[in-house]
Amino acid sequence: MLLYLFALAMVYLLPGPDMILLLQTGARHGRSQALTTALGLGIARACHVALAALGLAALFKAAPWTFDMVRLAGAAYLLWIGVRMLRPGSLALLSAGPQGAQPALSWRAALQQGLLTNLLNPKALLFCSVLLPQFVDAHNGPVATQFLGLGVTLVAVGLLFDSCYALAGAWIGQWLDKSPRAQRLQQWLFGGLLIGFAVRLAFIQQA
Repeated sequence: MLLYLFALAMVYLLPGPDMILLLQTGARHGRSQALTTALGLGIARACHVALAALGLAALFKAAPWTFDMVRLAGAAYLLWIGVRMLRPGSLALLSAGPQGAQPALSWRAALQQGLLTNLLNPKALLFCSVLLPQFVDAHNGPVATQFLGLGVTLVAVGLLFDSCYALAGAWIGQWLDKSPRAQRLQQWLFGGLLIGFAVRLAFIQQA
C-alpha cells in the first residue's frame, strides 16, 4: 500500500491540466469555486475507476477511433478554457478590481469544468487500467473488493492534492489582487499552459 500511495503522490505532483485549472480557478474565483472544481475532478476519477473495473479501456484498443474521439473532445475543451482566459474582455476585467468585481463562477460551472477536464482525458482511464491491476493480488481476498479499495484510495488522494492546489490558487489570487498587472500575467501564463496541454493531448497517441 505504501508503494501504491507513493506512486499516486508522484502522479499528482506532476504539473498537468487538472493542477493548472485548480490554480487558475482559485486565483480568479476564490476558494469555494476551486474546491468545487476539485470535487468535479474527483467524480471524474471515480468514473474512470469504474470504467477501468468494467474493462472499458479495452475498447480503446479494439476501436482506436473511440480513443481519438475522446482525445480530441478533451483537447477542444482545454483549448476553449485556455482561449477564454486570454480573451481581451477577460483580461480587461482583471484591471477592474479584486476577485469580487469579476464575474462569478457558478457552483454548477465550477463542478462541470472539473468533471469534463478529467473525464475527457482518455489517458486518465488508461492510467487507472494500468496502475490498479498491478496492486491486486488474488491471494489477498476478493479481487473486486481490492479494486474498490484501491479506487477509493486513488480518488481520496487525488482530492487531497487537488484541495491543496485549490487553496494555493486562492492564496495566489489574494496576493495578485494587489497588482492588476500581475493578474494579467497570471492569466496569460495559466491560459497559455492550458492551450499547450490541449495541443499535447490532441497529438498524443495510445501506448
